[in-house]
Amino acid sequence: MSTGAVELTGTGTLTRCLLRRERVRIAVWVVAVPLLVLLTAAAVKGLYPTQHDLDVAARGSEGNAAAIAFNGPALALDTMGGEVAFQTGTIGLVMVALMSIFTVGRQTRGEEEAGRAELVRALPTGRHAGVAAALLVIAGMNTAVATAVTLGLLALGLPTAGSVLFGASFLALGLVFAAFTTVAAQVSENTRVVHGCTGAVLGLAFVLRAVGDIGDGTASWFSPIGWVQKTRPFAGERWWPLLLAAGGAAAALALASVLAARRDLGAGLVPPRPGRSRAAPGLGRPLGLALRLQRGSLIGWSCAVFLAGIAYGWVADDVQDLVGDNDTMRKVIASFGGTSITDAYLTRSLLTVALVGAGFAVQSALRPRGEETALRAEPVLATPVSRLRWAGSHLSVAVLGSVLVLGAAGLGTGLTYALVSHDAGQILRLLGAALAYAPALWVLAGVATALTGLAPRAVGAAWAVLGLCLVAGVLGDVLGLPGWLLGLSPFQHLPQLPADSWTTGAASAVTAVAAALVATGLAALRHRDAG
Repeated sequence: MSTGAVELTGTGTLTRCLLRRERVRIAVWVVAVPLLVLLTAAAVKGLYPTQHDLDVAARGSEGNAAAIAFNGPALALDTMGGEVAFQTGTIGLVMVALMSIFTVGRQTRGEEEAGRAELVRALPTGRHAGVAAALLVIAGMNTAVATAVTLGLLALGLPTAGSVLFGASFLALGLVFAAFTTVAAQVSENTRVVHGCTGAVLGLAFVLRAVGDIGDGTASWFSPIGWVQKTRPFAGERWWPLLLAAGGAAAALALASVLAARRDLGAGLVPPRPGRSRAAPGLGRPLGLALRLQRGSLIGWSCAVFLAGIAYGWVADDVQDLVGDNDTMRKVIASFGGTSITDAYLTRSLLTVALVGAGFAVQSALRPRGEETALRAEPVLATPVSRLRWAGSHLSVAVLGSVLVLGAAGLGTGLTYALVSHDAGQILRLLGAALAYAPALWVLAGVATALTGLAPRAVGAAWAVLGLCLVAGVLGDVLGLPGWLLGLSPFQHLPQLPADSWTTGAASAVTAVAAALVATGLAALRHRDAG
């Protein structure tokens, strides 16, 4: 038997084990990503029912730098396929990249950090079997996503060649970032650092692609996102840029193999930096520790929604021209109320970034469960720290951090809209409008807390609730969802500023629901076994 075959011994068994253990997460990713893309594509098709509507939208987007930076290259926007690719491509690609980053990072470096990889290697398994199993699973996930997107676009009546190439671009980018994450897993000993480093690469890829698309296109060739978007689906398809993605993934995997041979199991090539001889006083308290553990995600989410707010605010002054005489799009935007189409657009934009920022609230509120499963909660609870104080510290970060995230979204939108409208008063106005969604984020944090206490094995359902809110808030009117389904989202019960007027009663009622969910979760946490 060759050396390579020996190093892959047990790959099939580990792959089946991984599929069995991660079946829920895999199913959520494989369903959620295509669903988001296809629902958005269906909404786009409904917004532009005629060729005239497409022509108006194309004229408004082709010269809009903010729209191009946020959505991607403006290609064949006077066709339905081109408009769908423009509106759904970048966000879908980012979601696929995140799926690959989180899955591979958790199944490679996460397994070593938890000590499970050492136990597996004590059995007759090869050195690279665990990594190979993780890569096989993520390749299958990306293939499933690409297939679902392709079939969905075909079902919407879009051209075959463009639909297949659009789906293939998802597969290619997912494999590239799976390979990049494998390299990062050889370098650092910490899973969060692996995710952070690969996430930074994704952010850099997004920026380079945006700069290139706004400029002459050169910078886009240095971005994996730019590589797959150079395939031009629905705009004169080109397959050869996928070879760049394949080459990048192959080179990264080869580098990861070389690096893996130069380190010990459980260690990284870069040793962790020694901490200070004396810890900061705040780390001796639960709240200080929770803030230290979550500060990276708080900064990351805040930066993400701030940038999204900048893009939305930059377009706001031109929204009248973008809408033109498209009655369908005008009705959708006007459904948010307000005295002007611009206020209605700003309301919809702030709702969208608030829904995105709600991801921080869910992630932060689920951190206690993550600490439990990683066996880090028990040492803390063995000290004179009660469960309520321990869980409450993480929940405090979720509640207060949600306000900061919303503030970043409102500030980004307000700053750019103030610049283009020459009205500095818009900064505080839109900052307050964004903060009005705080009670809805607290409800989602409450759902996560309740699940942590009552059904800790089902905490992933909190993300499903967020997905429901996202579909109801962004696509509810376009898809014609029933009122009772829309009413399940806490965002629908809050005044949607700046189009609406502020009402204290609605905000108080939603906050009371959040408080009840939190109280239920904390009470249940006190009466169940830790871990």
